[in-house]
Amino acid sequence: MTWHQETLKELAASITEHGVLQPILVRPSGEGYEIIAGERRWRASKLAGRETVPAIVERFDDATALEIALIENLQREDLSPLDEAFIYHKMTNELGYSIRGLAGKLGKDKGYVENRLRLANAPDDVREMVAQRYDTITHAYELMKIEDKKRRRALVKRVLGGELTLLKLHERVQKILDPTAQPPREEKEGPPPLRDDALILGTRKLNEALAELARALEASDGVPEGDRQNLAKFLTISRARMDNLVARLRHA
Repeated sequence: MTWHQETLKELAASITEHGVLQPILVRPSGEGYEIIAGERRWRASKLAGRETVPAIVERFDDATALEIALIENLQREDLSPLDEAFIYHKMTNELGYSIRGLAGKLGKDKGYVENRLRLANAPDDVREMVAQRYDTITHAYELMKIEDKKRRRALVKRVLGGELTLLKLHERVQKILDPTAQPPREEKEGPPPLRDDALILGTRKLNEALAELARALEASDGVPEGDRQNLAKFLTISRARMDNLVARLRHA
């Protein structure tokens, strides 16, 4: 687990001024105690020069102790994406959580948990990239598709150097995976032509949205009658203008 010295120093300063406001959680271990929750408070207390900290002693089994410790670490403000990924990995591998079960327990989207687990299993060079720059997580998922270490490391270097946007990286990765693939054609300037069915569908959705807005506002007692009438006129005119626009586009 990574401990950021700056945040530890800030917590140590707070402990010096106010003390440890929340006891740490420990369990008996041999002749001493094992910290289950609150290691960051304990480290900051040592940094502040304190010899003792308030603690609550509980007799947890190994699985319960591990789960409590991992969940507490997930609540850290300075938690890195890699630390989060390794915690998810431990909870699935050592505590037996399924991806769906873990997502439900943590209130996360299933896809989010899956992606973090992929990050935990990423090659070393990709993990090092994310450790240096947290904003390269999405790049990491692209780079994991490449098995050739030399090519992957070359791309990692370019990502860290700011030479490759996510889109450019995706194109490079696709080219490596499928050298015969044709590059995407450049689109001509201007908006693409709209098909009739797209126009009709877009008009229908807009009309439905306008109608729903009108119903919602008409149902509100806080809207004066005069304003409701003006709104109704505006929506009617808007729908008529949209219909005329579609007609002109279809016959253009």
